[in-house]
Amino acid sequence: MRYTASGRLAARLSTASGAAIAASLLIAAPAYAQETAPAEDEGTEVTVTGFRAAIESAVATKRESNQIVESISAEDIGKLPDNSIGEAIARLPGLTAQRLDGRAQVISVRGLSPDFSSTLFNGREQVTTGDNRGVEFDQYPSELIGAVDVYKTPFAGLIGQGLSGTINLRSIRPLDHGRRVIGLNARGELVSPGKLNSGTNDKGYRGSLTYIDQFADDTVGITLGVAHINSPTQFERFNAWGYPAFDTNNDLYGIRNTQGTPSTADDTFTPRPEYAAAQGALIIGGSKPYVQSTELERTSALATLQFKPSPDLNIVLDGYYSKFRDEQTLRGIEFPLYWGNAVLQPGFTVTDGVITDGTWSNVKGVVRNDANLREADLYSAGLNIAYNTGPWKISGDASYSRVDREDKVLETYSGTSRGAGNGPFDTLGFGRNSNGTYSFDPTLNYADPGQIFLTSPQGWGADNTPGGQDGFLNNPSTTDELLAFRLDVERELGDNQGKLAVGVAYNKRDKNLDLQRFYLGLKANAADPLHNTSVAIPADQLLDPTELGFLGIPGMVSYDPLGLAYSGIYNFNAATDANLFAFGWGVREEILSGYARYDIDVEMSDGSKLGGNIGAQVISVDQFSNGLGASGSPVATITDLSDGVRYTYVLPNLSLVARFNGGFTVRFGAARQMARPRMDQMRASLNFTYDPTRAPNTNINLSPWGGSGGNPRLRPWIANSVDLSIEKYFGRDSYIALAGFYKHLETYIFEQSTVYDFSGFPVTSGPEPALRQGIVNIFQNGRGGRLYGAELSATFSLRNLSEALDGFGVLGSVSVTESSITPNPANPAQPLPGLSKWVANGTVYFEKWGFSARASVRHRSSFLAELSGVGTERIQRLAKPETIVDAQIGYEFQGGPLKGLGILAQAQNLTDEPFSTHEVGNESLTIDYQRYGVRYLLGLSYKL
Repeated sequence: MRYTASGRLAARLSTASGAAIAASLLIAAPAYAQETAPAEDEGTEVTVTGFRAAIESAVATKRESNQIVESISAEDIGKLPDNSIGEAIARLPGLTAQRLDGRAQVISVRGLSPDFSSTLFNGREQVTTGDNRGVEFDQYPSELIGAVDVYKTPFAGLIGQGLSGTINLRSIRPLDHGRRVIGLNARGELVSPGKLNSGTNDKGYRGSLTYIDQFADDTVGITLGVAHINSPTQFERFNAWGYPAFDTNNDLYGIRNTQGTPSTADDTFTPRPEYAAAQGALIIGGSKPYVQSTELERTSALATLQFKPSPDLNIVLDGYYSKFRDEQTLRGIEFPLYWGNAVLQPGFTVTDGVITDGTWSNVKGVVRNDANLREADLYSAGLNIAYNTGPWKISGDASYSRVDREDKVLETYSGTSRGAGNGPFDTLGFGRNSNGTYSFDPTLNYADPGQIFLTSPQGWGADNTPGGQDGFLNNPSTTDELLAFRLDVERELGDNQGKLAVGVAYNKRDKNLDLQRFYLGLKANAADPLHNTSVAIPADQLLDPTELGFLGIPGMVSYDPLGLAYSGIYNFNAATDANLFAFGWGVREEILSGYARYDIDVEMSDGSKLGGNIGAQVISVDQFSNGLGASGSPVATITDLSDGVRYTYVLPNLSLVARFNGGFTVRFGAARQMARPRMDQMRASLNFTYDPTRAPNTNINLSPWGGSGGNPRLRPWIANSVDLSIEKYFGRDSYIALAGFYKHLETYIFEQSTVYDFSGFPVTSGPEPALRQGIVNIFQNGRGGRLYGAELSATFSLRNLSEALDGFGVLGSVSVTESSITPNPANPAQPLPGLSKWVANGTVYFEKWGFSARASVRHRSSFLAELSGVGTERIQRLAKPETIVDAQIGYEFQGGPLKGLGILAQAQNLTDEPFSTHEVGNESLTIDYQRYGVRYLLGLSYKL
């Protein structure tokens, strides 16, 4: 059976079962991926829609591109094959995702973290809501995206390209869509853990409305769309402080052997008999477990006006706005154990060198009612004009985008009394579970507001807040602004002669991170001369107790932390220490890019074709950062700092594509690639130290100066790469491909010790030093290494085996990646962040007669994950392998009064796969364990 040209057109314009008929295909700019497939032999006309049409479009993009590219196309207007953009991208060959708060957000391309890739929206570089360049995909609704292309090999005209790959989110212009569409979508969702926190939701919804139309004989087109989501996530998260070795060389667990010398430091210890088995065994140092409830709310609107008065002139004006609010409620009890004042009682159990169960006395728990709130507004607008005259094509593009983001990371504390040394104390049983987490058996009732008060149970932060802080607020805000201009000129050279293209682009980006931090102190305690006052939780603030059953704890007192914090009960004492001032920054980049490219297009006498391109991109960067040098606590000494650098790199590339008869294609690519440094690593800010006792020294290794911070003179990551792909296509919807890649990173960015000039820095105390240089630990360009791997991918319609199997199909991939890069010279065994050696995914589907069903699985082996630490700082931990299973089923009415109505049911994470991290060298020592449950979705869609 063959597909005719009219069948192909129907496949593109028809739609199928779907739940997300929404605004899509809305923003216009240069579209890099080619969507047109070559004509097939005439035969029986077949119309495919929905997921099968999306597969055909993705296969056509891969087949016709001159680069190595992976693609996802929407099944219907505003309906990507998955519930979110991140989940859809994670199914592509060689790509995978890390889940944050249960959502796929951090995308690794070919084993490299998001620092090495770039994300474009219709060919334009984007501002980001995070602190760096990596796009957080939650900012872009899946309902508004028509397709996603991932370029694994670059070409000279790809401005803003990444080193590991370039992700381009695409939308289709209204005149290209070619017909009127009015679409409605509504979906409800339910998460299986239920309402883990008092006052939160386990049900959510999303809806969208789209209008696409053409006027004036198809010379004017508009697209208007709006999408709204209110999506909950509920999960249990265990966290261990760490696992120190138990030490009996002290008076608590050992018997002092007096040596008769004046100093007790010379004494040795013999373990007490009841603790002899504990000596050297690993034990949990402390625990900070929570139940976390997240509510993501986002409203997005897009508008596109397209004017095409003649075939030679095309003008597109577009705009996008997104209002984003992500509120998290976290409740749990933090237990300082071995690393606190708790005492291990005799009767414990040691298993394989780990103390796995026993009892602690003298436990002073910190009852936590915490909240994280992120609010962000993103604005984007662009104008694109393209004009054809004879063999020439001239196009210009101007765009502006901005994001304003504010975070509130709030901690509030309660407990039995103020100060670590004051009771009442808990006697706490503990035992390790099979998944490496711990359960606890308390004697105190943490749900009783008559026993638990607002206070500082451990006395943390007493140098800033007398009596200890009663909470903490980290309040960073970010602004990110990007202005871009671009001009491209192309000339067709004639049949079998290819095309020449040149272009120039200018980007100016300013990003600023402003930090504010506050220690919360109860006003009643501040008024107490002894600073030893605890306060009962106001009755009007109390909520029902929150159960902590996964910890073995029946419940804990609960209240709205944000509501209480701003009720007037606390003083907000501003932090003034170096850790505050040394982490704010501003970074400005001005980038001028130019390129020249020759496109190869030669048809051989036997019908085979040679395509590709050869070219070079020249990138000139002027980067600058300002910040503060800060030293000391609780009140820092500060000084203004600024620095920058200019550099230029030439990035040549070659791509060759041989398309043979019989459906075979061979691709070869060689390129020099670049990724600019993380913006927080480019900060001018420095946390410096000064030791007045070393002021007379003239030896640089004994200098009184020291510190750590960023480096505004950082150069980018640079790599030389080679790619090879061998592909076999079977008709319009099936292929198998084997690809290999090799990248040699000439440099890698990591922290190193270097000499720093402290001229002009204030001397915090003591005499003027003999030296104005010192050793600091800052980010620098160091030695790189090799990254290489192979990818096997396939998409196959079972109709190729038998017409009786029409509608059935499979697709999937498996990739293996190795690296010789040492990202942390101080720890050579540390793996590359984001790198899983093995990544695999697969989908089986059926779609016909309006019915659709599919099941998908994706797997990644262990990797070094990136998480948020204290405040908003990033930390890295080793994550265990994970396998995630999703499924969906749907039906769209094909005729009658209900024609156009679709029903869809989905289930995500069907096996309730956790996210888990562990100590280096011992997978049984769990650090983080997060269980998200299953997300169920049910929706209706209707289109006219």
